[in-house]
Amino acid sequence: MTPVEAYLKTLQSELRLLQQYLPTDVHLSRLHWGGGTPTLLSAPMMNTLASAIRDVIPFDENTEFSVEIDPNEIDSDRLDALAKAGMTRASIGVQDFDADIQNSIGRIQSYEATRWAVEEIRARGVASLNTDILFGLPHQTPQKMVESVEKLLSLRPDRVALYGYAHVPWMAKRQQLIPSDSLPTPEERLELFDIARKLFTWDLYEEIGIDHFATRQDGLSVARNSGRLRRNFQGYTDDTSDVLIGIGASSISKFPQGYTQNAPATGLYTAAIRDARFATTKGHAFSGDDTLRARMIEQLMCEFRIDRAEMLAVFDISADKLDAILAQTDQAYNGLLKLNDTGLFVPPEARPLTRMIARSLDAYDLSKAGHSSAI
Repeated sequence: MTPVEAYLKTLQSELRLLQQYLPTDVHLSRLHWGGGTPTLLSAPMMNTLASAIRDVIPFDENTEFSVEIDPNEIDSDRLDALAKAGMTRASIGVQDFDADIQNSIGRIQSYEATRWAVEEIRARGVASLNTDILFGLPHQTPQKMVESVEKLLSLRPDRVALYGYAHVPWMAKRQQLIPSDSLPTPEERLELFDIARKLFTWDLYEEIGIDHFATRQDGLSVARNSGRLRRNFQGYTDDTSDVLIGIGASSISKFPQGYTQNAPATGLYTAAIRDARFATTKGHAFSGDDTLRARMIEQLMCEFRIDRAEMLAVFDISADKLDAILAQTDQAYNGLLKLNDTGLFVPPEARPLTRMIARSLDAYDLSKAGHSSAI
């Protein structure tokens, strides 16, 4: 048995274990295969996994099923299997199309291979395509940014995530080979982001929060315009469910009571499931003002504001205490924000700082050591 076959059997065992604790009438509204490269599975393995999931949690008639796809690994048989399994959205990571940049980060993926994957996905009736592209990469210049974004736009994705490259050589060994002088400065990173942002908006994509773009018909745009946009640890979403169950090594789950995470190491994860017990190794139970702060952070990231009336109506907090939190946040940014009787607002010129502003509201904020640059 290959390691991939063994891992698939463990996933099936975890699903059966989960089934013992699920309500009998529960249905699946969203399914995402990610956290690595699901397309490493063969077509028969994909069929097996999809059937195992449906046996445990039936799909709704409108279930959205997204899959992360690596153009270098996908083939017609795998795409046929995913289409048969009910995939409704494909997600392709691009990073950058420039060959020198790809070599420097060890991620070789040609435009031609990516275009082939996109065309084959569309040919199978998959209605939605997500892509992501990075700014701040080694050797990235404004001209290279323009060229990569224009190539990406030619593929007509429905959603685009524009993420900042995280340089963490203490965590990613390959990054130790990247000289620091090949990285753009913070000012250059901001310019690269702005170049890409303008290209997307000029091509009639709507800005979604701090780092996503979507066509006007896409669910993210609809959710933003109707006040239903949400953000979780995977990014922006229009899924309003308060339960997310992660399956597999390192997977994260969210419940109304808090968060849990499975063992990251495959060996520890497998051993736990083999013993017929969940592989949870860490978690956080909500307490105090956790849910209030989580909602303030989410609202900032989604709407660039904190609605004072909503916080007072939904959460158990006095007006004086809430006003003190908002005033402290406003004062920390020297007049860049706007504070009034309705709440706290992040004006357009300060929106590049939104992640930092939101982080300042996190009562469990960690030291900056161990984190990449926020800009």
